[in-house]
Amino acid sequence: MSDLSAIQGYISTLQSTMASLPSLMQQAGQTGDFAAVLSEVQSALAGPAAASPASASGAPGAAQATAATPASASTVVSTAERYLGVPYVWGGSTPAGFDCSGFVQYVYGKLGVALPRTSEQQALAGTAVPSLALARPGDLVFYAGSDGTVTSPGHVGIYLGNGEMIDAPQTGMTVSIQPVGSPVAIRRVLPAVPASSTGAPSLQSQSVPVALAPLFASASQRYGVPESLLRAVAQVESGFNTQAVSSAGAQGLMQIMPSTAAGLGVNPLDPAQAIDGAAQMLAGYIAAYGSTSTALAAYNAGPAAVAQYGGIPPYPQTLAYVNDVLQIARGGS
Repeated sequence: MSDLSAIQGYISTLQSTMASLPSLMQQAGQTGDFAAVLSEVQSALAGPAAASPASASGAPGAAQATAATPASASTVVSTAERYLGVPYVWGGSTPAGFDCSGFVQYVYGKLGVALPRTSEQQALAGTAVPSLALARPGDLVFYAGSDGTVTSPGHVGIYLGNGEMIDAPQTGMTVSIQPVGSPVAIRRVLPAVPASSTGAPSLQSQSVPVALAPLFASASQRYGVPESLLRAVAQVESGFNTQAVSSAGAQGLMQIMPSTAAGLGVNPLDPAQAIDGAAQMLAGYIAAYGSTSTALAAYNAGPAAVAQYGGIPPYPQTLAYVNDVLQIARGGS
């Protein structure tokens, strides 16, 4: 019976792809990306070789990885972005047209992760992410929507990071990238990848010196910036060295440039004032960008660089900085 189910699923996928071929060719004619059409057809023809019968269960409560190569945040994002411009079609679940949950199910299905069909069921898959500050690219973000509630979401998208999501919004619109806003729920459905398998060591949160702990707590309460984030910035910036001075001239625990410190009215070599100044900056950046990642990029590379690139600058040092701070903050939250 399982073999029959696999064959039926293969035929269904192949039929859907062939039905969407005219639409795909039309889009390719506009973009010149005929390779994407070929990839779509090849993927459909691969059929059972790329998936197992278990992937068709669609049972809520768990996402199943069935691809030979596990899905990752980067592959989810790149796969989702291939369908930018595909029209919204209620009940649609192919590149001929998607509704919100059909789009999510299709993207993850391409990568071997089986998800249920509706947003309400998808909101039970994987594991909960407690806040947007802890969300990662590839997480699912849910919204009450016109046909749902907080406890039974009516809309779903895929988080891209940097305060953005990709989704199939509504009738008359197309798959597009837009601000993530305020989701009512976030779920992580990507299979966990052990840190050791990446070849890079997992960063660990260091113990905060006793004298500094109340200063982080006070600044967090005053400016609404997570205490774990402030501690992580201090660890990455100076290793909790209150008298550190960089080759570029940044000073103190939070590595604030003298000109910036003067504008904030703080002494960067005084730990209480340094933490206060850093919390002020981060609170302002988070409010301005709506994204903790982008706020950290502005802290590291400056708001001018963020403005220039419309988000996190592609500087290797800044990308590593943002990743390191967030990794430590998550471990210490």
